[in-house]
Amino acid sequence: MCSYSSTNDVFDTGKYTNKLLRVEPESFTQNISPPKSLLIATPLEAGEFSLLLFLHGYLLYNSFYSQLIQHIASHGFIVIAPQLYTVAGPDASDEIHSVAAITNWLCEGLCKFLPPNVTPNFSKLALGGHSRGGKTAFALALRKLNITTNLKFSALIGVDPVDGMDKGKQTPPPVLSHVPHSFDFDMAVMVVGSGLGEVKRNPLFPPCAPKGVNHENFFSECKKPAWYFVAKDYGHSDMLDDDTKGIRGKATYCLCKNGESRKPMRRFVGGVIVAFLKAHLHDDDGELLAIRDRHASLPVEIKFDCFV
Repeated sequence: MCSYSSTNDVFDTGKYTNKLLRVEPESFTQNISPPKSLLIATPLEAGEFSLLLFLHGYLLYNSFYSQLIQHIASHGFIVIAPQLYTVAGPDASDEIHSVAAITNWLCEGLCKFLPPNVTPNFSKLALGGHSRGGKTAFALALRKLNITTNLKFSALIGVDPVDGMDKGKQTPPPVLSHVPHSFDFDMAVMVVGSGLGEVKRNPLFPPCAPKGVNHENFFSECKKPAWYFVAKDYGHSDMLDDDTKGIRGKATYCLCKNGESRKPMRRFVGGVIVAFLKAHLHDDDGELLAIRDRHASLPVEIKFDCFV
């Protein structure tokens, strides 16, 4: 019989007070500066906390994920969200190199910017990303371009990951091989998809998460243990902040097919990430099993889920 945990609802704000910290490379001496600008969501209470390195989507700003990463931090995690670029072409190779450099910087640099009583546990480090950031996360975990890191990742997350453009055209370096269960990971994986991501908003623009290169394909190549959740009536950008400013922020509402509101999808994505991290970093799978078996009240309707 499964044992379900209900002491702290993962879809609601957690018990930890937290804040956002911004760390800019040029603001500090070279020996402690991060390779890229970082947005860090950290608990303020004293303790040792696991980490999530989370990568933004194509041409998006890390600040667009502020509400999401603060939700995760409120449950006792340190979330590091780098700004990998402001302008980029189709090739994600530079991002993969940048994420590896950031990962290698964490041990020597991160503690200098955290609250004094907050201690990162580098042995419990997860990697995740949204859209092209999900592709980049998978690429680094697969050691594409022969890139390795001095820290080991213990869990991998793709939030509506995309490996290319419309009509199944992949962008370099390709991640998907279209061979079922071909990903060679030594860690647990979770893929979260959007039901509307493959739907065009209007005839002039392709869908934001086209069939053939989206969450469905990523999960099909995963081996066990792998989790898969698809939110039915929500779109590719619906886990972002409610107010995403500027031209790029407005474009997230205009280019992708969206649900009625971002809050339910953001709560869902934040909650399943927390449940997954607790299961595979802290050996506490009660909340993740409760979500799978519908013993938890979900903020969205699930179109499809699977565990292998």
